[in-house]
Amino acid sequence: MTEKHPYDTLTPDAVLDALASVGVFGDGRLMALSSYENRVYQVELEDAVQGCGEVVVKFYRPQRWSDAAIREEHAFAEELVAAEVPAVAPLRVLGETLHHHGGFAFSISPRRGGRSPELDDPEVLEWIGRFLARIHAVGRARPFASRPQLDLASFGAASRDWLLGNHAVPLDVEAPWRTVCDAALQAVAQALGGIDGAYASRFNLLRLHGDCHPGNILWTPDAGPHFVDLDDARTGPAVQDLWMLLSGERVQRQRQLGALLDGYEQVRDFDRAELALIEPLRTLRLIHYSAWLARRWDDPAFPAAFPWFGSSDYWKGQVQMLEEQLEAMAEPPVVA
Repeated sequence: MTEKHPYDTLTPDAVLDALASVGVFGDGRLMALSSYENRVYQVELEDAVQGCGEVVVKFYRPQRWSDAAIREEHAFAEELVAAEVPAVAPLRVLGETLHHHGGFAFSISPRRGGRSPELDDPEVLEWIGRFLARIHAVGRARPFASRPQLDLASFGAASRDWLLGNHAVPLDVEAPWRTVCDAALQAVAQALGGIDGAYASRFNLLRLHGDCHPGNILWTPDAGPHFVDLDDARTGPAVQDLWMLLSGERVQRQRQLGALLDGYEQVRDFDRAELALIEPLRTLRLIHYSAWLARRWDDPAFPAAFPWFGSSDYWKGQVQMLEEQLEAMAEPPVVA
């Protein structure tokens, strides 16, 4: 018999019961929102809570973050809101942002609407750049104590070692993948300063959004961007929150970067030396992403959403992508 995943118990009744446990009552209408790492639901309420007639309830993946790390995420979001940065912070219900019910940690946030930003529009990118700089100005104020650092060890070496140690790479691709992965991580290490200690002293590390891709920015024509999902907030270089907004050929990425930095530098200085980290950080994300998928494969949502993962063809594609990343890391960085 297949062992049940913890999320199998998260039925609509369980979601409503969790809300009721803190005195918030749904009217029975709820909708699952797109999320793989956690489970997130939009819930209509019987009576508004703090002015919200509908809320977003986030159930954290068990054993991923400690309560202390989740509370740091919430505190960071509250700091951003207090600084009038357009981020979404969880509501304080019964004096707390983090609650527990049925084996899950969960939070309740106001629902915010919006659409994906038009990243081909320089004015939109400049606007986003200004707000990212404001996030980083708050992030610079104090360090995280419980949330991790984005570095070679955690994102790169640990991911490689887990994949190999758990035989996630098919035997016919394991040797070439191991070889190119090791070479890629050596190139990343050189870019970061050799070892993580040198990386931390060489670059100005601060609290980041951490996963600032277009899907985590909601855009409204009047108010501009607001930032959602600080679940991956961690310590790292400022450029980590910029590079995932770049796409296309080099010339296009250069234009996009220029617009982002035009806005960013209206608010705070940006260390241009960090531009050399874009391709190394992209490389770490590629390796980490494969390990993330493999680690989550016991969650039924993952095989359904990523049926292409794990085949020999997938891993051959990863070999090719890492070879391309080795070439990209050998080129001069994109400039603006």
